[in-house]
Amino acid sequence: MTIKTFKDLIAWQKAFELVPKIYLTTKSFPTEERYGLSSQMRRAAVSVASNIAEGYARSSLQQYIHFLYISFGSCAELQTQIMLAGKLDYFDSDICSALLEQCNEIDRILLGLIRSLEKHKTENY
Repeated sequence: MTIKTFKDLIAWQKAFELVPKIYLTTKSFPTEERYGLSSQMRRAAVSVASNIAEGYARSSLQQYIHFLYISFGSCAELQTQIMLAGKLDYFDSDICSALLEQCNEIDRILLGLIRSLEKHKTENY
């Protein structure tokens, strides 16, 4: 498959799929978390997909890689927040495990993409 837009990237597709799940999951958080953990989790989830898209649209390979690393960092942030929400019993362990597994899959895909692009970058010099 040829990559024509950021929407063709598996990393973006997986990250985008995670966003509504985070929104639905955080909807049941206590109301006092509306501007706290719930909001942070939503922003982090959106950031993962958004930075993949923004990096793809940048004019240089170096910038693309930079935004993929930002996305990777946002995914780590989200994993921390998911673990914290699980620890606070905001959702059950099955939901926590499923969300963390999705994050781990996105991490693996992002790292593979970053390594591939970095290899491509060094081969062209």
